[in-house]
Amino acid sequence: MTDGFTPQPLDREATTYIAGHRGMVGSAIWRAMEGRGHRSLVGAASSDLDLTDRGAVFDFMAQHKPRYVVLAAAKVGGILANNTYPHDFLSKNLQIQVNVMDAALEQGVERLLFLGSSCIYPKLAEQPIHEDSLLTGHLEPTNDAYAIAKIAGILQVQATRRQHGLPWISAMPTNLYGPGDNFSPTGSHVLPALIRRYDEAQRDELDSVTNWGSGTPRREFLHVDDMADACLHLLEHYDGPQQVNVGTGKDATIAEIAGLVAEATGFQGETHWDTSKPDGTPQKLLDVSKLAEAGWTSRIGLREGLAATVEWYREHGDSLREVG
Repeated sequence: MTDGFTPQPLDREATTYIAGHRGMVGSAIWRAMEGRGHRSLVGAASSDLDLTDRGAVFDFMAQHKPRYVVLAAAKVGGILANNTYPHDFLSKNLQIQVNVMDAALEQGVERLLFLGSSCIYPKLAEQPIHEDSLLTGHLEPTNDAYAIAKIAGILQVQATRRQHGLPWISAMPTNLYGPGDNFSPTGSHVLPALIRRYDEAQRDELDSVTNWGSGTPRREFLHVDDMADACLHLLEHYDGPQQVNVGTGKDATIAEIAGLVAEATGFQGETHWDTSKPDGTPQKLLDVSKLAEAGWTSRIGLREGLAATVEWYREHGDSLREVG
């Protein structure tokens, strides 16, 4: 067990490996750690290190011998991608997690933070969703394969704690958005998809925009820079086997969020809803009391965060629009 371990400020000189450092979450954590003076950050692009290649991952970890690891690497996507390629989302995420955690165990990594997703919880879990809701009901079928992979990651962290006594932890973020998000038309989540759609409508001077579903599901969104700050806070202040929800504790309907996106992009036309398309989970709001007890709350409001994200997207849009 991890008896005797007390969370404390991270050693700024220690080697920290951020798996997935070029993704939205990983790059935000990299920025946050750099900003706090961490001088030995390690990352590898997927073209240089295939995390599904077990031997390569073990060699990489043996070469760098990190003291800390943040496991932010994952194959991710929205409803369409998850529903179309469930095998890929299950298999690749399981391989990534097992390889990185097994290699970290071999090197005796002191602190590892595994990042999952709020989709691990049952589709009809009581709202707001507490950490205890894990494994108490059926998953949302459109992303159950991805969710199962992430649940396996949580259990691997817990098993490592029990068997090897390492103080590894897991964090489950709500829906994230911000710089570095995937804005592709087929692979994006709901918020970047809305930003792209409304930005293009505003640019092309369209009269209307049509969104998937009814607009009635409720969603919680957290800016990725807030997520990064929460991750570092947990590494320095939390130790326990249970995953920690990371969010704002506030939600809104997709229709309300679409309205904020329209405002941020300057689109003034009408919004229509295609109810023949799936809505997904009716509501997904996290209970963040455990995180609050650890001393952290979100700072970036949704309107403020959306405005900054739209600005970032417009600055980088030409290089992002064809990314799938």
